[in-house]
Amino acid sequence: MENIIEIEDLHFSYKGDSETPDVEVLKGIDLTIKKGEFVAVLGHNGSGKSTLAKHINAILLPTKGKVLVDGIDTADEDKLFQLRQKAGMVFQNPDNQIVSSIVEEDVAFALENLGVPYEEMRRRVDESLKAVNMYDYRLHSPSQLSGGQKQRIAIAGVIAMQPECIILDEPTAMLDPQGRKEVMSTIMRMNREQGITIVLITHYMDEAAKCGRVVVMDKGRVVLDDTPRKVFSHVEQVKEIGLDVPQVTELAWELRRAGYDVPDDIITEEECVEAIKKLF
Repeated sequence: MENIIEIEDLHFSYKGDSETPDVEVLKGIDLTIKKGEFVAVLGHNGSGKSTLAKHINAILLPTKGKVLVDGIDTADEDKLFQLRQKAGMVFQNPDNQIVSSIVEEDVAFALENLGVPYEEMRRRVDESLKAVNMYDYRLHSPSQLSGGQKQRIAIAGVIAMQPECIILDEPTAMLDPQGRKEVMSTIMRMNREQGITIVLITHYMDEAAKCGRVVVMDKGRVVLDDTPRKVFSHVEQVKEIGLDVPQVTELAWELRRAGYDVPDDIITEEECVEAIKKLF
């Protein structure tokens, strides 16, 4: 399958001033993501995961190295508009992305700025709202919506741009459990039914466990990159870098440490229940 994101020897430093030195945040990242993949990126605060996400959308540019999105170099200023149509970004706080007082107007905002004809804009807005199950709220004020609903509106605004890839930077961090569930269900369905490539920055292990691939970052480098089952089987390594594993994975790990014969790659509740039943 064709790559949509290619990152080669990516270094990035935040510039210091006369009194403080530059701070290197990314230290030689090599990473490729194929079209249609659903990839979670994990890492504790300061690991560089959000900085990496902002490079894919050209919010930040490499200090050294290269980032290509569907063959477009993010450093090519002449192709910035084209690049951001390929890769859309959803941030942690939906209130920072909502700019209009009516839901459908907010989703249409970027399309209006691009001069998309009304009939096409109307079609995209309606389809985007239906894709996130928010069509019935199209005439509501965003201020009347829950956090999860607002985040789905922010996602609809990105979908309306028809990107091939969506980068979500901790989109559920400010949501309650129901809101988290709504947003995860939405982006999983987009990936499954529309083939949109998803790059999900998250600190929730249960969200990462539902993805097709997990990339773990530590101190500006990629330290693990595999399926959730294989990544979370490295319980001690994951814990050493300050992260958790899914609760059921940790339970199975503790049972093995206590001498019980259970698999080391459990990541779902159903698998954990079956393993425990076999012990009896």
